[in-house]
Amino acid sequence: MLVIAIPMTLSHMTTPLLGLVDMAVIGRMGDAALLGAVALGGVVFDFLFWSFGALRMGTAGLTAQASGAGDTREIDRALARAIAVAMLVGVTLIALQWPIGELAFLMMGASPEVTAALALYFYIRIWAAPFTLANYAILGSMIGRGRTDLGFALQVGLNLINIALTIVLVVGFNMGVAGAAIGTLAAEAIAAGLGLLVLRRLGSNPLRIPLAEALQPAAMKRMLAVNGDIMLRTMALIVAFASFAAIGARGGDVTLAANSVLYKMFTLGAYFLDGTATAAEAMCGQAYGARNRRAFRRAVVIAVQWSLGLGFVAMALFWLAGPFFIDFITTDAAVRLFARDYLIYAAMAPLIGALAFAFDGIYIGATWTRAMRNLMLIALAAYLGALGLGQILGGIWASNHGLWLAFLIFLGARGLGQALLYPRLESEREWPAMARAA
Repeated sequence: MLVIAIPMTLSHMTTPLLGLVDMAVIGRMGDAALLGAVALGGVVFDFLFWSFGALRMGTAGLTAQASGAGDTREIDRALARAIAVAMLVGVTLIALQWPIGELAFLMMGASPEVTAALALYFYIRIWAAPFTLANYAILGSMIGRGRTDLGFALQVGLNLINIALTIVLVVGFNMGVAGAAIGTLAAEAIAAGLGLLVLRRLGSNPLRIPLAEALQPAAMKRMLAVNGDIMLRTMALIVAFASFAAIGARGGDVTLAANSVLYKMFTLGAYFLDGTATAAEAMCGQAYGARNRRAFRRAVVIAVQWSLGLGFVAMALFWLAGPFFIDFITTDAAVRLFARDYLIYAAMAPLIGALAFAFDGIYIGATWTRAMRNLMLIALAAYLGALGLGQILGGIWASNHGLWLAFLIFLGARGLGQALLYPRLESEREWPAMARAA
């Protein structure tokens, strides 16, 4: 579990660097409009590409099952299908770049100077879409094989290439925002090529799969169903997180700032829990594909134990070190004081959400994605219901306390629902008689 989880945790922690590199280099130019444009561009592409993050998770689950079954041909087929979908979606995003861009600019509502620079950045970087989505599929294939060390190396390589190209283009050739966008575009393309070369060294070559075989209707239908379920689940997650931020913003600038600091603390804990979830994808998926019930149950137990353990450690650290973290992030006295009043909720979030992280990995590995999607929608309904009830009850329940309690209900409902449904889903799998007896 740790061999798979630790590299993936480090990889998750390097992900934000891709946008930060552009911001850091552009920020040295001393033009606030350019810096704002790159910052907003990062937000736009994070949302746009994260919406298709299902390519990573779906490919990981299907690859892990093929790996467990010892079907090397299916491993290549799974990746070939995922890359084909990545190319199709990427080209579609490029074709629809004008309406997507105009909608994004309208929603951002930035100044004309920032919007002009943002448009330049967007209309260049959007051409990275096929390569970015292909990298999701390649990373998913590496995770499914249990080779998160290669995934981490590829992510580090992507960031280093991006840093070098951005510095050369922005500083050396004085290309400004265009240079930052071109640097990221080129880095994504190079990383996709390197990823395929690394997989080739492992004996895998998705490009050798005939198109007709890769696009076999039944297999494509299954892959699209898995990815569609995960995509809807991700959208529900975005709704929950976005509404949390939006409702907090209504409480005023101090509430918004304090909640942002505390939420950032929660995301730090999520990086570690995500590593465990990723390891569960590989271990549970391989055992599920091998139809080895003993190994599958053992992987489930280990994933849940590690997730709960890390959640408890994160809770303790956040409670003890939280005041120092708050003071480090902000110097505003009002925000510091307000954030301390709600620190208990942010500290409890990793432990309450630990089961959800663990079972997300388990369900993805077993490709129980429809159940995961439905349980996410139920948890979202519980969250929205708690918010509505808080408004009816009024008082403390309609305040920021009610918002945080609803958020904890959302995290807890996800994990509890998956834990309760797990025995039934496991029993529906056709296990060999020997494995069933075990």
